[in-house]
Amino acid sequence: MENRSIQFVTCTYESHAGEILDIFNEAILNSTALYEYQPRTMENMRDWFGDKLLGSFPVLGAIDPQGKLLGFATYGAFRAKPAYKYSVEHSIYVHRDYRCQGLGRSLMQQLITAARQQQYHVMIAAIDINSRGSLALHESLGFVYGGTLKQVGFKFGQWLDLALYQYVLDTPDRPVDG
Repeated sequence: MENRSIQFVTCTYESHAGEILDIFNEAILNSTALYEYQPRTMENMRDWFGDKLLGSFPVLGAIDPQGKLLGFATYGAFRAKPAYKYSVEHSIYVHRDYRCQGLGRSLMQQLITAARQQQYHVMIAAIDINSRGSLALHESLGFVYGGTLKQVGFKFGQWLDLALYQYVLDTPDRPVDG
């Protein structure tokens, strides 16, 4: 797939919630990309988009020329304490039919640009240790390994380890306490 034909858009509940829901649910049911057991619902999506809007967090999508959502990327607050206000935790999900074609990289680059524009300082990834493609993608983009949390999840009859990666941005221009 040539990324020239891909358009990057801001996803909205009205236009993309159903396709994002399908991508989420495929990952929940068939992978350890999400440490969840039950598929999400449209009500979950309404709340999810509401939280993104409330926090001014982007939901960026990659769509093909026919308007099909191929993948999306977003971030949200890393932790709720005020001193973490310059750190975000991100997620990238690509539709199963379009993985390993460069979309994750393109979406991540768009997300890094958005984080800089919003004056964040650190982007954090929490990745299942067996997700080799995601680990390799993050490392190739300059994310640095921060450690592994052993056996913090249990899914598909096994304990799951979570690797933490971070990317330090050159922003904000003027960080402040409080």
